Amino acid sequence: MQIRMKSSLICYGLLGALFCPALMAQEGDSWTYSKETPEQHAAKMEWWNAARFGMFVHWGVYSVTGGEYKGEMPTNSAEWMMNKARIPIADYKTENVDKFNPTSFDAKSFVLLAKEAGMKYIVITAKHHDGFAMFHSKAGPYNVVDATPFKRDIMMELAVACREEGIRFGFYYSQCQDWHHPGGLGNNWDDTIERVSFDEYVREKAVPEARQLLTEYGPIAIFWWDTPRDMSQEAFDSLHSVTDLQPGIITNDRLGEEYAGDHKTFERQIPRKAPVGVDWEVCMPISASWGYKKSDTDFKSIETLIRNLVDIASKGGNYLLNVSPTGDGTLLPQSTERLQAIGRWMKVNGESIYETTASPFGDLEWGRCTKKEFARGSTLYLHVFDWPADGKLFVPGLKNKVEQAYLMDNWNAVETQQTEDGVIVSLPAEAPDEIASVVVVKVHGPLEVAKVLPAPGKDGALVLLADMAYIHNNEGSEQASVREGRRGGPSYISRWSDEAAWVEWSFKTDQPGQYEVFAEFSTEENSGFNIGLSGNFQPVGVQATGGRRDYTEKMLCIITIDKAGEYTLQIKPEAGQWNPLSLRNVTLRKK
Repeated sequence: MQIRMKSSLICYGLLGALFCPALMAQEGDSWTYSKETPEQHAAKMEWWNAARFGMFVHWGVYSVTGGEYKGEMPTNSAEWMMNKARIPIADYKTENVDKFNPTSFDAKSFVLLAKEAGMKYIVITAKHHDGFAMFHSKAGPYNVVDATPFKRDIMMELAVACREEGIRFGFYYSQCQDWHHPGGLGNNWDDTIERVSFDEYVREKAVPEARQLLTEYGPIAIFWWDTPRDMSQEAFDSLHSVTDLQPGIITNDRLGEEYAGDHKTFERQIPRKAPVGVDWEVCMPISASWGYKKSDTDFKSIETLIRNLVDIASKGGNYLLNVSPTGDGTLLPQSTERLQAIGRWMKVNGESIYETTASPFGDLEWGRCTKKEFARGSTLYLHVFDWPADGKLFVPGLKNKVEQAYLMDNWNAVETQQTEDGVIVSLPAEAPDEIASVVVVKVHGPLEVAKVLPAPGKDGALVLLADMAYIHNNEGSEQASVREGRRGGPSYISRWSDEAAWVEWSFKTDQPGQYEVFAEFSTEENSGFNIGLSGNFQPVGVQATGGRRDYTEKMLCIITIDKAGEYTLQIKPEAGQWNPLSLRNVTLRKK
């Protein structure tokens, strides 16, 4: 393909050589772009999937007041203060823009802290919804150099520091919402705005700023769009194609509905199960607010943060952990202390996070697992949250011969025993790390893990989730299916309208007795069905919960399990009584 461009581009290293053929071409004002091959996509995502851990940064002029306006905190997340308090553009400029002077900010120190925490990349808000550019924008004077006393290009300083420290650098850019530009979306309260079209905003500001960020700040690894809205195809295409200015750049899934990007994003919530067939990440603030809010003291514990990282890595995802600098350009001590604590854990255990893939096991009652597979065997990293009191750690379903096992903390060898149901690892009495101790298990040959049936937990409860169910659908009917919950919420069985379709779960138990059967569901109308344990059914009726999203938990019936063994629980609609419902889970609780 012949490439014709207005400006010259530099191909950076190996990735540049690989991806420059896919750069965009321009003929007049018509932009086109070529799609990458699957091999190109896998190559550019390799570093990202190896990294597993990055820093998100929400920083803007709203940090000056810490989210406060006229003595009140108008929103739970400070970066939305202009919108939630309906602050006029003139007042926002006086109270925030004119006072933004973070003289304590040091890009080098900031990047070094991310590096100390074990983070491999940084994504920062170049422009958030308030429309203020945290770089020296050429699209207008509403930017950190021209409009504030600080008069320094923060994005340029961070870009340089990241290159010097070997940290990948990326920009967040709010492409649709802009509460300052007369064509941007979101500001419906300031009557002083002389409105222009949204397409004019895209042409005059969004595209030029995105192009500037992708041509003047060196190699950019990630471009992170946010809050997609309806717009013209021309606007979509012009924004999408501009990212081709950077070879091998990675984009997220928030440009628009038809632009899936390179990875899926879950906000604030960790999915119980990883999405199938896509790369993904969880973005989450270290406290409650994305941007600095001076009343926000709800910082996640060090234990939660480390276990979040482990949990996400064990499912094959990345953790993009957000921090929020204050108006003077520094992080609060609570953030710094937590990042340093994560860094200390990563210094010992980072091998169990970087370059790993998802666990081969189902739920593990003692913690999580990550793995690395090689030509002649695999390494399993067992992240133990709950250290076994009897010193016996059971790895269910593992069939491979164990060649070596040791504690990552001190390299002390531990013994293992192969059983019919899996491997037992003998551990010392004390856990090396009170948050997450890592046991390294190296096995021979291609990884072989037998399917393990769900079983009651330590509390005697057996939870059968929607995505564990086997769904028996009728040919030719609307197919019931498991759907992912909104914003990383629980999965659920949906489109279950056919009264001839039914679901079942297989499980095992060594605890005979009577069990109360609970279900978490939603239905717009009363519904009747039958619950059966290995073929013995009893009728159940439930009342409407309200809407499709109005979930409730209700005890349905009592079943008796006479002896230990394997069983199948089934739910079948009652002909003439069935109305569609959505089902999140069924739980058996021992009486």
